[in-house]
Amino acid sequence: MDVIDGMTKDQPFQVTLPSIPEREVMITSFGGKGDGSFDNTEAFARAVADCQLHGGGTIKVPAGIWKTGPITFTNQMRLDLVQHAVIQFSDDPKHYPLIESSFEGERVYRCQSPLNGEKISDIEITGLGVIDGAGQDWRYVKRFKMSEMQWETLVNSGGVVTEDEQEWWPSIEALHGKEHIHQLRLQNADKSEYEKIKHFLRPSLLSFRSCERIKLSGVTFQNSPAWNVHPLESNDILIDGVTIRNPWYSQNGDGLDIESCKRVIIQNTVFDVGDDAICMKSGKGKWARELGIPTELVEVKGCKVYSGHGGFVIGSEMSGGVKDVYVHDCDFYGTDSGLRFKSSRGRGGVVERIQIERIQMMDIKEDAITFQMHYSNNGEKVGETTEAVTEETPVFSDIHLKKVTCIGAKRPIVIHGLPEQPITNLIFEKIYVESEQALEIHNCDNLVLLQTEILNRDKKDPVFVNCQFGVKE
Repeated sequence: MDVIDGMTKDQPFQVTLPSIPEREVMITSFGGKGDGSFDNTEAFARAVADCQLHGGGTIKVPAGIWKTGPITFTNQMRLDLVQHAVIQFSDDPKHYPLIESSFEGERVYRCQSPLNGEKISDIEITGLGVIDGAGQDWRYVKRFKMSEMQWETLVNSGGVVTEDEQEWWPSIEALHGKEHIHQLRLQNADKSEYEKIKHFLRPSLLSFRSCERIKLSGVTFQNSPAWNVHPLESNDILIDGVTIRNPWYSQNGDGLDIESCKRVIIQNTVFDVGDDAICMKSGKGKWARELGIPTELVEVKGCKVYSGHGGFVIGSEMSGGVKDVYVHDCDFYGTDSGLRFKSSRGRGGVVERIQIERIQMMDIKEDAITFQMHYSNNGEKVGETTEAVTEETPVFSDIHLKKVTCIGAKRPIVIHGLPEQPITNLIFEKIYVESEQALEIHNCDNLVLLQTEILNRDKKDPVFVNCQFGVKE
């Protein structure tokens, strides 16, 4: 099998690429029509079955608009979209059965993803086409994220508005889901109860679970119901030259969530999304700690991020750990935060051996670089309480940021570690940030600042609370 070389701080690694037979079939050979109205669900199902019968191959999608329900992949299968080919997924929840899956780090029922695969190997999505998840028919929208004109247009399109007129939902079923989901989980309700709120249980656009050898190349993934691209507990992944898009106001509109995966290369990819852009995760809470599958051996290079809550992000679901990650030569333009690390008490997990260098940022709305260990602690102020260190205490250590430049940010570097478990062995080297406010660091041991310059407009001195400094040059 072919391989591609990757690199982390301490060790090289190789990603094994998918092996796909040379056999090709056209979706039109199975009754498909790209006229923008024909339902191609059965045509894609027949094409996948044909691949399975013949030991794999490529399903080619020619120019046109191909409406369809979900596509479930099989072994050694490539889906190839030529230029001007658009796969438009159905907006009807009836097409998407409930399955046991994962969302925000927890095992839950949710609708099957439009691009779906589990426990398979050697799968690819390639070409120059577009895959659209019809997310506008699944997502709820918060009023404050839209202009009044946009809000009025959305409300007039249908759907349901909450009593306080601050949220729009695509259906009353989806709204009821928000109101009842917590109780259903507390009651450990059976699947039939979740069926009643199915429209609330929106899927990721792509969900490949427990898979081996995945390649995504060239294609645009856009308008997802929830997260966009989500490999879970999978190994040997190459994401090369794709575009990942969501509206900036899209709720849970993450771009790429790599969760509990090993040997991953993400390169030359463009993100313009409604939540975190490039995100490393590994589950949330006790079950994820017991499962113990970290995200590890990841290289991210040559990527660009436009809209997004964070450009590159670790967390907040990182209970299984994240280690050996190398991010370099990336540009972030106008994201809320640039480099974002987040967790909270109760998660546990270890994040270590992270190297980030040669990052350029402009017009960052909030923090250029941020470490927030109080992410989900209900507004608790940093350092307000100290708790005992247990397996539920998150650990962030051995993180090196080098040659990071940011022109324009509200805050340059903000670190809120836990008093009982400070962030340790954190190195900032050759960092330059022009910001409105000053640097602020709480609870950090063995902090090293080398050739780091912060130009802040308020002219205030940096804030250091409970910080132990390492050797400085």
